[in-house]
Amino acid sequence: MAPGFRWITLDVNDLLPHYWRQDVMAASRAADCRDFPCTPVLSREAPEVRSIPRGRVHSHQVRQHLPWLVDLYLHPFIQLISEAWQEPVVPATDDRYSVVLNVQRGRSMRFECHVDSNPLSGLLFFTDHPQGGELCFARSPAASGMAGIDEDCSVIHPQTGHLVFFDGRTHPHYARPLRADTDVRVLAAMNYYTKSFPESTRPQRLNRHLYGDPVLSVYSRLKGVFVRTGARGDSAVVPADRRRSAEADRRGNPPAGPTIAS
Repeated sequence: MAPGFRWITLDVNDLLPHYWRQDVMAASRAADCRDFPCTPVLSREAPEVRSIPRGRVHSHQVRQHLPWLVDLYLHPFIQLISEAWQEPVVPATDDRYSVVLNVQRGRSMRFECHVDSNPLSGLLFFTDHPQGGELCFARSPAASGMAGIDEDCSVIHPQTGHLVFFDGRTHPHYARPLRADTDVRVLAAMNYYTKSFPESTRPQRLNRHLYGDPVLSVYSRLKGVFVRTGARGDSAVVPADRRRSAEADRRGNPPAGPTIAS
């Protein structure tokens, strides 16, 4: 492994309930399978790639059908990784990206070349794949696209009941396609955060892309400016007096005192 990059693998088969396989396979059949557009900010796909076919069992479905998985995410898994990580670990407070299932079916699906926005990711494999479906990490942070990552990478083979922890913020990675049309690859993807890199660092643009979160305008009383975040994730600083004057002209009212934009 390249300096600065590592992963930790734990065998957690003994922590899974005896009915886990039935539950997971039933949940995976309801996966949202389609062409997903490349993810802004995080994508490391080749320039010509605009979307990737893959499957996702969303977080609300996981909470409904796999409550035991959510419990593992919140308690035992944190205890396990806290013993090996460099600082305390906490779960995501926003349920939308806490725990999801990633699903691949057949040879046409794979997972996007990307980097992570969170400092610690956990992947729990529910299927075995000696060949195909490997998780590949580029040793070079500058790598992009499947060919660029495959040129020099570390490879993790999915094994049932193995929980893999890693920091994927700087090393581009992706999941390779499966080898047979009948193959199915299922894993739980879990986001964790740390004190030095809390959940508040998650890019707003990412949530707008994934969940349609509204564009926010934030007013700073100290500096007397509005900071408006645009639809593309850029920011514009607007003097408060100019903003109030423009709004007053639009409404036909005289300028008022400072207000907090909603």
